[in-house]
Amino acid sequence: MEKQYLAIMEQSLEKKVLILDQIIEKNAEQNEMLKQEDMSWEDFDENANQKMDLIGEIEKLDEGFEELFQRVRQELEAEGGKERYADAIRRMQNLITQITEKSASVQAQEARNKTLVEKYFQQAREKIRGGRTSSKVAMDYYKNASWTTVSQPHFLDSKK
Repeated sequence: MEKQYLAIMEQSLEKKVLILDQIIEKNAEQNEMLKQEDMSWEDFDENANQKMDLIGEIEKLDEGFEELFQRVRQELEAEGGKERYADAIRRMQNLITQITEKSASVQAQEARNKTLVEKYFQQAREKIRGGRTSSKVAMDYYKNASWTTVSQPHFLDSKK
């Protein structure tokens, strides 16, 4: 029975590695989107939603893994348990190492993307500010121009 649980736990870790690869790919797509000047926010939102779905899958896998681990924990901690399942434990340790590396990569990508998003919004605010300034200048010019009255010529020909 424990071998089946260990096999399921190993499959769970393998699936988590694959999902992390997909998240890394989604982060790379977001990075490319953020580097474009005319980025589509709909595409960006869709990408973020897909990433959230993947994160939800990881959370479910983690919960399932934890449940299975609690079931086999006593068997593994019993005398001779670690030696009996040494191959499975070693494979899972390798997968956990991969997961840790990929998680660190995801965090670094997220930090870079956050910086790009902040930069994008800063540029957008500056464009809006620049647009307000130019429209204010135009409005002030219009107000000044409308208040000036065209004066009639001062010299009239009084001969008629």
